[in-house]
Order: sequence, then structure tokens, then C-alpha cells
Amino acid sequence: MSTLTVLGTAAPYPQPDRPCSGYLLRARGAEVWVDAGPGSLAELLRHTTLARLDAVWLSHLHLDHIGDLLNAHYALAYGELPPRPAPLPVYAPAALADRMAGFFAQPDGAFLADVLDLRPLHDGHELRIRDVLLTTRAVEHGTEAYALRAGSLVYSGDCAPCPALDDLATNADLLLCEANDPHPTPVHHTPTQAGELARRTHANRLVVTHVGPLLTPEAATSQASKAFGGLTTTAEVGATLTF
Repeated sequence: MSTLTVLGTAAPYPQPDRPCSGYLLRARGAEVWVDAGPGSLAELLRHTTLARLDAVWLSHLHLDHIGDLLNAHYALAYGELPPRPAPLPVYAPAALADRMAGFFAQPDGAFLADVLDLRPLHDGHELRIRDVLLTTRAVEHGTEAYALRAGSLVYSGDCAPCPALDDLATNADLLLCEANDPHPTPVHHTPTQAGELARRTHANRLVVTHVGPLLTPEAATSQASKAFGGLTTTAEVGATLTF
């Protein structure tokens, strides 16, 4: 059995008891931290340790999806967590090294190498971790951004409807889709568009996440459910979903 534990769902800033985007994927012996939004590290540590992670996968470089990677660096470099046998692999857009270097006022990302092993994503990137295959597709978000498929789980990251996401999401058992905006934009799904995606790609279940401040998660899930016509739920921090 594979699971996805919800660590955070808020957009674009953390709220009380609701960190920004973060998920713990456990599948076929692999443990992957999917997006690392502010507040998600503390939730991650309720369920596992940084030493046990096989990798981190980041959909794009907006702060609400990567902020706690900075905290993870501090924890690995200076904390008293169980030590890792090797640097933690981080799969992300290539510009992450420059972003991290800027934050730490370093000339480049070389200073990270002792604790973080940065590995760039690209469209069609395939990665096998233990016995699970992670497939990445480039999606529309106004910046370099990716969606993820791991077995029968599909995660939209943040994006507008696009053919690449449709292709990736076809026949997903669990479709985790953001529904950030109440009206269509070039960079996000609306709840209705999330539901239409689930219906169009024949998803078994839709889980609505990353709902922005102009909507409530309950309202977004209701709208998505009407468009999908199938099982639709809200991503709740602390929940563990099976697929």
C-alpha cells in the first residue's frame, strides 16, 4: 500500500494549523518530501526524519512551495537530528541553487553540497527511487513548474489547465489538484477546472488542495465536486491518503 500524508495546504502564506504546500509520499519503500512550503517541515517530523528521506521533489520555486528547504538545510547542517549517510537529493528547477545562494549570501550553490544534493528537473524527467517511478511533466504556471506522477498518484503542483497535465493525470487513482483561484487565470486551476480535469482524465478520486484566501476549502471542494461528479474531498493537514 502506498500513502500520501498531507503536511500543508495553505496558499500563498501559512495560516494557524495550516502550513503551506507539503506532502510525504511513501510508496514501495521510498519516502519523498513533495514540496516544502513554510511550516511543512515541522509536520514532516511528526511522521519521519530527514535522515530517513530518500529525496525531496519541488514543483516550482515560489516561496510557498520551497520555504522550508532553508530550514531543512539548517537542520541537516547544524541540528542534532540523526545524521544522514549522504547528502539529501533535491529534485527541483535548476534555478534553486541560485535562490539558495542568494538567501545565504554565497557566490553559488557549492556550499550546499555537504547536506543537499541539488538535481535539476526537466519535462519528461523519470526517476526511480527504490521501487517507485516518479514521472515529471512541465506545466503552465508562468514560471518553470512541474506536475508529478508516482504510481497511481498525480499531483498538479501549481498550474493552469494544460495538455501535459491531462496526459500525466490520465486514469489516476488519486488526483491531488490545487484550486487556488475563484476565476480562471493563466497560472492556477479554479475549483471547477480541477473538477473538470478529474472528469476529463477519468480520475478515481479528486483531493482539492492549495486553496487561496479568496475561497474556503469547503467551498472549493463543493465546486470541484459538482464539476467532477465523482468522489471529491479536501486535503486536511495530518490526513494520510492511500492509493
